[in-house]
Amino acid sequence: MTTRDVVFPEGRQALYERNRYSPAIKSNGFLFVSGQVGSLEDGSPEPNLEAQVRRAFENLNAILASAGATFNDVIDVTVFMVNPESIFETVWKIVPEYWGEAPHPTLTGVGVTWLYGFQFEIKVIAKLPDAADSRVVV
Repeated sequence: MTTRDVVFPEGRQALYERNRYSPAIKSNGFLFVSGQVGSLEDGSPEPNLEAQVRRAFENLNAILASAGATFNDVIDVTVFMVNPESIFETVWKIVPEYWGEAPHPTLTGVGVTWLYGFQFEIKVIAKLPDAADSRVVV
């Protein structure tokens, strides 16, 4: 069995242990981050949509930082939205606050009917900086 190199952000270990999953796993120079939602410290949903999206990004950034990475190292993003036709515009006006400058990562958006009480979730794969490609891309 492969040993998992788990990354835990500070202060949220109990939440992950209770729900029985790892926030992120390092493997072969990549960081695979579990879907992050806008949860409060106790794991409950942030009730305001805009605050929930910001908190999801902040939770994601805390995991990336724990691995020595930033959102600039993200190469692939999957977002899940409940009722995307009604929340997309609200969500997408917040994304540039965290997304950074082009070139942007790849993106897959998925509309879902249920996210355990949340309206938005973001899952990413990042290339770890110490494993970064040394080539110069023009």
